[in-house]
Amino acid sequence: MAEDQMVELQRTAVDDRELNLDEDIPSTNQPQPPKLKHYKWWIRVISYILFLLAGQSTAILLGRLYYDKGGNSKWMATFVQSAGFPILLPLLFFFSPSTKSTPISSSITSQPKTSTLVFLYFCFGLLLTGDNLMYSYGLLYLPVSTYSLLCATQLAFNAVFSFFFNSQNFTPLILNSIILLSISAALLAVNADSENASTVSKGKYAVGFLCTVGASATYSLCLSLIQLSFEKVIKRETFSAVLDMQIYPSFVATCGCVVGLFASGDWKTLSKEMKEYQEGKISYLMTLIWTAVTWQISSIGLLGLIFEVSSLFSNVISTLSLPVIPILAVVFFHDKMDGVKAMAMLLAFWGFLSYIYQHYLDDSKSKVKKKKEANCNEGQ
Repeated sequence: MAEDQMVELQRTAVDDRELNLDEDIPSTNQPQPPKLKHYKWWIRVISYILFLLAGQSTAILLGRLYYDKGGNSKWMATFVQSAGFPILLPLLFFFSPSTKSTPISSSITSQPKTSTLVFLYFCFGLLLTGDNLMYSYGLLYLPVSTYSLLCATQLAFNAVFSFFFNSQNFTPLILNSIILLSISAALLAVNADSENASTVSKGKYAVGFLCTVGASATYSLCLSLIQLSFEKVIKRETFSAVLDMQIYPSFVATCGCVVGLFASGDWKTLSKEMKEYQEGKISYLMTLIWTAVTWQISSIGLLGLIFEVSSLFSNVISTLSLPVIPILAVVFFHDKMDGVKAMAMLLAFWGFLSYIYQHYLDDSKSKVKKKKEANCNEGQ
């Protein structure tokens, strides 16, 4: 009996020493302070916003410049929207997941199969090819101001797709935004007679209009599916995951554009197009190169915002530059800005503000909920 008590006392002493040692050893995996983590998140989000706004605005204006100065190949205009992905390869190697990545859910999940990722990237690449081609048609047949305002309809499409794929709730502000953006697009649809009828026929205007609206719908569908893929399939909170989602579908889209370029016969006219380009061969090449680069910068910002926030927020920021582009188009390309187009721009901007305010309300509610949960945990 005495021996049993001695053994029990020794075990207790060993356990106490182990506990003391555990308290003395500093933890190497301590979480970052909430404030520091919050600041780092905002730095990333602001960086992605700047990438998206600067890249998208510049790319659209350069795309219009290509057509205005003598470019006429729709497949070449489509090709440059995805062909700049090699500039991201050094970043992919630098941010390769050599360390363990954090799963989006708290539970430990296995990595997706390679075949699943290949299928996913291939499907997104095909969607990207079709989307870029429709945007090229829209930019060819429509003035930049009309084109950019029609692109604002992607918010309305994104709200619908987010409702079905990403559990996004419809609120009065979101419905208000959808209605305003729809009216804005309708005004532009009936405003065809006030556009440059001497250079673009009504039939081509209608093709450009339908292609731009169709591209906006496809674009919004892609954003919602990408967010769903990050949450359900990829499940990695790393910058390399964002790069993968940009590089591999862009590679598939670029291959599709090369096939289209040769199948359509556009490749035969490229040499003549370069020689007859109004600003010269060097300017022709630089326009295409910088269009490709700026689209990649824009895409990184877009995917980064989907990764950090949501596809809806990413689309909202993407739309932020659209009311500004018509003003730049009037300055650089001398687009007409009549009363109907000005009203459409104001309605699109109003719809955008409705989305922003709804996001602000959602963010405020989330903060209040987190504070209540923290107070309840402290009380316990």
